Amino acid sequence: MHVELLYHTPDPERAIATSARLCYAPVGAAELMETMTDEQVRKVLKVVLEGGHFSTLEHASFTFAVDGVSRALTHQLVRHRLASYNQQSQRYVKFAGGTPIIEPPSVAENPEAHELFARAIDTSNEVYRALLDMGIPAEDARYVFPNAAETKIVITMNARELLHFFSVRCCNRAQWEIRALAWKMLELAAPTAPYVFAVAGPPCVYDRCHEGKMCCGNPYPKKTRE
Repeated sequence: MHVELLYHTPDPERAIATSARLCYAPVGAAELMETMTDEQVRKVLKVVLEGGHFSTLEHASFTFAVDGVSRALTHQLVRHRLASYNQQSQRYVKFAGGTPIIEPPSVAENPEAHELFARAIDTSNEVYRALLDMGIPAEDARYVFPNAAETKIVITMNARELLHFFSVRCCNRAQWEIRALAWKMLELAAPTAPYVFAVAGPPCVYDRCHEGKMCCGNPYPKKTRE
């Protein structure tokens, strides 16, 4: 898996603070953006985050490029509807050599399971190539591909949705592949808005576990904003 932060709103914390401060300021957003001190920005962010005024977080956005993940992951990912996605097309991209795949660690670590898995993938790729050779369109031949098929995707989320995404998908209860993606995305986003993302992650990081009886029993260390 490779994750890259392609782009983000310049100075996202200042953009968020400007949007929040505008509601109570006699001057325009452009002037606020230029004249607020770093200390003022931090004070506004503190009010926003502690008061739950999360609509202002939507004014900062982040775009990630993700390679080397499975279709099983992206099927979960697009359930986060307050985001924008563009994914590599199996309709227009032909995989003449067969599709690359993502093998779950639990399968890779079990020789017998690995052999069965590899056999199924080989069969899928063999049938795909045969269908293409028969003149079947790639958009139809792709139906034999498994959830393990490797893909690439571009993701754009605003800061509010990212906080929600991290709270759900960084949790130990999340599926292993999307959990790995979420932590990589958080690692990249955090330096751009350190105060906003200071306690980003599963609820046990900043509050308590919300999983009830399904709690993993292995909480992450608590964090606080400075």
